[in-house]
Amino acid sequence: MIKRIGNYFIVPLAIMAAIFMAVKPNTSLNYDDYSTEGLELDYTLTKDIAFNAPHDANSSIQLSNPFHNQDFYVPYLGKSFNGFKEALAFKESRGNYFTVNTLGYLGKYQFGTETLKLIGIYNPSEFLNDPELQEKAFLANAERNKWILRKDIERFQGKNIGGVEITESGILAAAHLAGPGSVKKYLRSYGSHNVSDAYGSSVRYYMKKFSGYDTSFVEADRRAKVTL
Repeated sequence: MIKRIGNYFIVPLAIMAAIFMAVKPNTSLNYDDYSTEGLELDYTLTKDIAFNAPHDANSSIQLSNPFHNQDFYVPYLGKSFNGFKEALAFKESRGNYFTVNTLGYLGKYQFGTETLKLIGIYNPSEFLNDPELQEKAFLANAERNKWILRKDIERFQGKNIGGVEITESGILAAAHLAGPGSVKKYLRSYGSHNVSDAYGSSVRYYMKKFSGYDTSFVEADRRAKVTL
């Protein structure tokens, strides 16, 4: 009888002990070491094919793959403004700040010296060696182009020209390639005036390739200049 009564106590005690050990805090673990406070975690990942991409004639860069055949992952920027400028930079130079192509266009976004002068940059060497300056130049040039093309954006955005849906980001990308004047002619001729650069990239191609990005961040500014 005593043995049977003892069993009633032993089993519950064993269960309680197991539960206590499971939930008992580990006093040797410092949870501050694992804090995510201050980290930007609102992104997804996408496989980057840059290291396996063929050499683009529009860039003087030759890339090697330091990861060999391993997959390389980078934050996926989607259709945000950052996604827009990084996609455009990849097309222009594979994202290399320090490259000069065969026609003398400079940096990550492949600027010509005359365009740089329009936004207040007169030292190409300084520009080429300053990534922050290049990022400021990209934004200032986009702001200037958006002001020049503001009426065309309002008039043509959402229309279809030659199978291409016209968007603000496509217009700004094409203006980066060929200048706002060429974009005006393309739109107002409904695609019949479609110029290409020396490497074969056309206004229509950029209009299509870079459509649908959110470029609302870019403010139209007639006097956009780079502030050093």
